[in-house]
Amino acid sequence: MSSVREWLRDNDREWVKSASSWLTYQMVQFIGVIVRRLTRRQTRRLASLLGDFLHDIVKLRRELVYTNLGLSFPEKSPQEIRDIAIKVYRNVAVALLDVLRLPLIRDKEDAAALVDIENPEVFWQGTDNGRKGAVLVSAHYGNWELLAFASGLLVKPMTIIVKELSNILVDRAINRLRTMRGNSIVYDDQAVREGLRLLGEGGVLAILADQSDPSATNFGEFLGRRATVFHGAAFFALRAKVPLFVGMCRHGNDGKYKVEVTEVDTSDLKFCKEDIATLALRYTRVLEEYIRRWPEEWFWLHNRWKNG
Repeated sequence: MSSVREWLRDNDREWVKSASSWLTYQMVQFIGVIVRRLTRRQTRRLASLLGDFLHDIVKLRRELVYTNLGLSFPEKSPQEIRDIAIKVYRNVAVALLDVLRLPLIRDKEDAAALVDIENPEVFWQGTDNGRKGAVLVSAHYGNWELLAFASGLLVKPMTIIVKELSNILVDRAINRLRTMRGNSIVYDDQAVREGLRLLGEGGVLAILADQSDPSATNFGEFLGRRATVFHGAAFFALRAKVPLFVGMCRHGNDGKYKVEVTEVDTSDLKFCKEDIATLALRYTRVLEEYIRRWPEEWFWLHNRWKNG
């Protein structure tokens, strides 16, 4: 009898989980329909309201955000930290709604109306006019999804390493948006084999390298505090002998996003553990520079130092 009760309880849990996933998926789809009918200015206003709601009412990870900002910028006053935090939540909301508006970007002209890639020639020349593979490193910064989407249209299609979301329906929906204009995705558990194959064929592999490494095997400093350092991008670049670039997307003063591309020097490095660590440190420092200059653009809601 107890086994029957356990079976019923387990099935109830699975039903609740499935129902919750379905409802979340439907909500995402509904919001997508709404924001795609709004103008861009209206969407920004809605994002500001949503961001303020998450900060003021829901208080989503607010203590974590304030703690991380305070430890990373001890020279800033409490009011300055609060001002940055409010902008962080608004920018996160903007990034979310902009992802749902990706179907409105139909061609290069649409992409160019939203995004200025300030120095694409750095990337183009570094890959021998697009014939050679490359690793593109970025962060959960500004609008990282739009960075990949627009760069795929304006520069070269790329394959993005992604982590599978727990909600399979939402995961599939987001991946459909990511890949609807020529980009492709590969899940992180398949990335080594597929990534090396892609780079060998002259493709571009895009990786976000700013979050905590769950394997907790490589450590260093991030924004002045001990943290794990993500070595994956360095591994791919040195193993495949391809150039590595950092691409960062942030809000511009003219309402458009600005993307800046920087090549990270690998000419003095070879494929070995020590040089992988050296290259990882180099691109991590570039990410840090952007976060320190425009901290409101980074995704501070992630517990970056949990494995430090």
